[in-house]
Amino acid sequence: MSSFESTVPEELGDPAVRASEVPEPGAVTIVVPTFNESANIRELLHRITESVPARLPCEVVFVDDSTDDTPEVISREAQDCPFPVTVLHREEAVGGLGGAVVEGLKAASSDWIVVMDGDLQHPPSLIPELVASGERSAAGLVVASRYIKGGSREGLAGGYRIAVSRGATWLTKTLFPRRLRGISDPMSGFFAIRRSAVTAEILQPLGYKILLELAVRSRPREVTEVPFVFQDRFAGESKSTAQEGFRFLRHLVGLRTASPVARMVVFGLIGATGFLPNLLGLYALTAAGLHYVPAEILANQFGVAWNFLLIEHLLFRERRKHRSWWDRVGRFALLANADLVLRIPLIALFVGHFGMGALSATALALVMTFVLRFVGTEALVYLPRRSSGAAGGSHTKRRAA
Repeated sequence: MSSFESTVPEELGDPAVRASEVPEPGAVTIVVPTFNESANIRELLHRITESVPARLPCEVVFVDDSTDDTPEVISREAQDCPFPVTVLHREEAVGGLGGAVVEGLKAASSDWIVVMDGDLQHPPSLIPELVASGERSAAGLVVASRYIKGGSREGLAGGYRIAVSRGATWLTKTLFPRRLRGISDPMSGFFAIRRSAVTAEILQPLGYKILLELAVRSRPREVTEVPFVFQDRFAGESKSTAQEGFRFLRHLVGLRTASPVARMVVFGLIGATGFLPNLLGLYALTAAGLHYVPAEILANQFGVAWNFLLIEHLLFRERRKHRSWWDRVGRFALLANADLVLRIPLIALFVGHFGMGALSATALALVMTFVLRFVGTEALVYLPRRSSGAAGGSHTKRRAA
């Protein structure tokens, strides 16, 4: 018979918890991503012990990105727990908190997986109800929501954080109305999901909103919600920062452009913003007396640089790993300038035959070559090489009991 695996980083010595049998169906793996949460661990495990094992078998998987003594504290406090505890300490925090949750999903061995924060703003006492609600409704995903009757965001201190949370919720539901139908709180970090409903390999998390990632990329057909009251943080400081906010926005763009049609639309919008540096450069060069043909060649480089930066960070973020930065720059610049082979004759035709001005002729030629530029960029710059294999080895330290 297989067993739960209790693990700790190599440097922590003997594991704190012995392996035990895999529970019957209906058991739960509690995945807790942590980053410098040592002051919360003792109370968190105590509340889980009080709330969960008496109602259903459980294990706890901590996926830790800490720079403090959180792994050691987990190891010490787990000694008194009546359930298996696993510590996975990551050398590199790939994907942020969302990436940590994906590691926990892969390590889980129960039918149900509950994801929650380690700061006690998510009450462990609700875990059995999340699983029970999923079993009753035959749902694959159960979301703990602050925005249905009985729920509250009272632990979300400050008008600024409340406004940001509400704004982010509105934005995500506007961008993904079909995928988020029936989910009132897509920003929730507290939810239960069936292990059979998760395809961890297709997830590409960035930052801390892993529920949004799951709902958009591999949402189960049946979803239900349970109200919960968002608690005050027990100890430590919030990890929400402006940088996390920017990562969230980048993540939204990545999710929204997952389909080819959406990518083409965003590619076109980015290209439209590139008109400005291109046309400003052309105007300045022709005003200085340069012929429009060499002026367009030089001005084109401004638009190329601008478009490359936006495409890199907004449109093809997940695909940058397939080629080196210099390789991508070279291919993108070569493709963009090869576009001139077609565009310059078009501009000359519009100027010489139709009597158009250089600026309007350039704008029209840019529009006409748009589709070719999109297909070439995706296929020649950002698609994986045919010989590309699976991702590299894990940077997570773990040792079996």
